Amino acid sequence: MSYQKIFGAGLGVMLGLAGPVEARAVESSLRPELRPGGLAQVAVETTNRATTRATVTLAALGGTRPMLRPGDLDVETVVQTSVSHQGFANWIQGFRSRARAQGISGRTFDAAFRGVQYDPSVVKKDRNQSEFKKEIWEYLDFAVSTSRVNNGRQVLRKYRNTFDRIEAHFGVEKEVVAAIWGMESAYGARRGREPLIQSIATLAYDGRRGKFFEQQLIAALKIIQSGDVAPNRMTGSWAGAMGHTQFIPTSYLAYAVDFTGDGKRDIWSDDPTDALASTAAYLKRFGWKKGQPWGVEVRLPSGFSAGRASRKIKQSPAGWAGEGVVGIDGRPVPNYGSASILLPAGTQGAAFMIFHNFSVIEKYNRADAYVIGVGHLSDRLRGGPPIQAKWPRGYAATSEAEKKEIQSLLQRKGFKITKVDGNVGPETSAAIRAYQRSRGLSANGAPSKELLQHLRRN
Repeated sequence: MSYQKIFGAGLGVMLGLAGPVEARAVESSLRPELRPGGLAQVAVETTNRATTRATVTLAALGGTRPMLRPGDLDVETVVQTSVSHQGFANWIQGFRSRARAQGISGRTFDAAFRGVQYDPSVVKKDRNQSEFKKEIWEYLDFAVSTSRVNNGRQVLRKYRNTFDRIEAHFGVEKEVVAAIWGMESAYGARRGREPLIQSIATLAYDGRRGKFFEQQLIAALKIIQSGDVAPNRMTGSWAGAMGHTQFIPTSYLAYAVDFTGDGKRDIWSDDPTDALASTAAYLKRFGWKKGQPWGVEVRLPSGFSAGRASRKIKQSPAGWAGEGVVGIDGRPVPNYGSASILLPAGTQGAAFMIFHNFSVIEKYNRADAYVIGVGHLSDRLRGGPPIQAKWPRGYAATSEAEKKEIQSLLQRKGFKITKVDGNVGPETSAAIRAYQRSRGLSANGAPSKELLQHLRRN
């Protein structure tokens, strides 16, 4: 599951707290040369039920590489695509030309779009994502629940040989790969069943993020054309994430691997091997350092300045120890490399010393909560303890709009808020505490509804 709405805007590899999941660029295709007669003739007719039916008549299809493997698609001479309105039908025909120009054969396109309909439920889901975001502790309660830890240990035992081979080949610890699997699809239990071409085509036509989804749609067609999966098996989430570890199509093209050796990069199969290996390949590509933790929980000295908790401030664990920052056991953190301090809930909650591998997991999903979730889950799968610090529980979560209002009101009252963005980081927490102290309130730094009411009244 990709954490899209926590502390910021962010899909599984796709595709968060700190922004949307980064879409990987697909290598540019050479424009194919159409063979004589390679353009399909298209006719559109309107039925009496106000449903437009686009009928694509295949002529002598032009061949482009990579070619479909024999038997992968059973394409009839006439392919009919049912759509719910004329606009979508027209869009499909225009997109067909753009897809052909990017190397998609007519045969692939028509097989992929057979039976595709405009799906208003997908647009509704895209429009109605909740703006309320869980607090970090609420998210981790779910992400690293007892059942998720236990299930993760079970799959590590069940697929031990597979995990061992993947770790040996890619140099990425098996617990990290398993943690991403658990976070993205509950170890394969929730891979998504939506017909991917229909969902992505609907979102591309809808236009709100049309350019992004059209890019994903082209990539999905290239995957079908390569023979890795047939159109009827290409399923996923309503937003286009696929398989056990929820790759979006562009990321699949760039990073998916065939680890079983059967000639296909099959991340949809009940066998998770290719999906798990593809995730390890992805992390390796972005510089995973085996043996380095994503981060470690630390204790802060009394009076530690929240301003020191910045990704821009890096030094060795020894340097941090010189400032009084030590491991949760009271000892200096081993020298794993350059590190920053992260305070996901301000100085009232857990503190982490984070390393290079934090930024590698971030390539999968840039939300801080997601990265902490993956990292902490991997630690638990390895036998590590729960997070030791107490979170500042006890207040109802505020929405993004309410957090922005808190920031705006603090800014107007002269407290340092550089950017009104709804993300409550160290600066906002420090401003809240400064305001609370100035008004004789308990200085917990929490962006609570009670704080907002106080700001409005004063």
